[in-house]
Amino acid sequence: MAEMAKKYAFGIDLGGTTVKIGLFSGEGELVYSHEIPTRTENGGVKILPDIAEAVREDMEKYSIGKEQLAGIGLDVPGPVVKESVVIRCVNLGWGVFNAADELKKLTGIENIKAANDANAAALGEMWKGGGRGHDSIVMVTLGTGVGGGIIVDGKIVSGANGAAGEIGHMMVREDETDVCGCGKCGHLEQYASATGIARVGRKMLAASDQPSALRDIDHVSARNIFDAAKAGDALALDIVEEVCRVLGNALAAITTVTDPEVIVIGGGVSKAGPILIETTKKYYRKAAFHAAEDCEFALAELGNNAGMFGAVKMIL
Repeated sequence: MAEMAKKYAFGIDLGGTTVKIGLFSGEGELVYSHEIPTRTENGGVKILPDIAEAVREDMEKYSIGKEQLAGIGLDVPGPVVKESVVIRCVNLGWGVFNAADELKKLTGIENIKAANDANAAALGEMWKGGGRGHDSIVMVTLGTGVGGGIIVDGKIVSGANGAAGEIGHMMVREDETDVCGCGKCGHLEQYASATGIARVGRKMLAASDQPSALRDIDHVSARNIFDAAKAGDALALDIVEEVCRVLGNALAAITTVTDPEVIVIGGGVSKAGPILIETTKKYYRKAAFHAAEDCEFALAELGNNAGMFGAVKMIL
């Protein structure tokens, strides 16, 4: 029995609303996935017991014994150190505790590792998505906020406090007076997230007399800014240039520290496609240190499954 191959592993992506649970083969193929609700009431005390119960049910459903399971990878929406200790997940109600050890107690499964969700997504994209074929990548996710993950030589860089890869909270503008969600001012998230792009758009519309199709829209969004830019709207194109200039400069700064082979861009804003990538790349090339100028750019490919893939990759 000791020589039996580890045929399965779980990759679990813990979000503020739902938990995505993926059962993977030992070769890294997704066998089955499903979701359960994230019960955040009472400080999130039910979350890990719910996950443990779902894992037990999946193992019964597929007749998987513990000796066949390589382990469980778990990603969480907050900083993680030493692949185990969560340093506050505000939207789960969690403080500081060892999530990996707690899940071990609940499941009896020994090999459990935890990671920050953005870092896990980066690992997933490196393995099976836009960064495959490389082992050093920077991933930036442009959604409601700006997340990031740094992988160097195939390993997640999480830092002393789990804060490595918090790309959205890089200072990019000292003269900003609006406040970022973190409480400080002038962070990348205020310019390159979906909400940040809309904010920049509204400010530029207010400051200009230039005609624009955006003036006919009640609630300007990142999506309609990019759509208008693709249709040739001059002011929308100016907004895209400004957003991508800030993003390109920030990515150039990141590469002076991390020197990745590829920068992978994901999140809802990435659906803008080539106009986002090519405009950002233009400003990146102008700002980057010469040795990193030719860093590749790619779009993320795994969508909402990236976290599950990255979580299980820590085990496999």
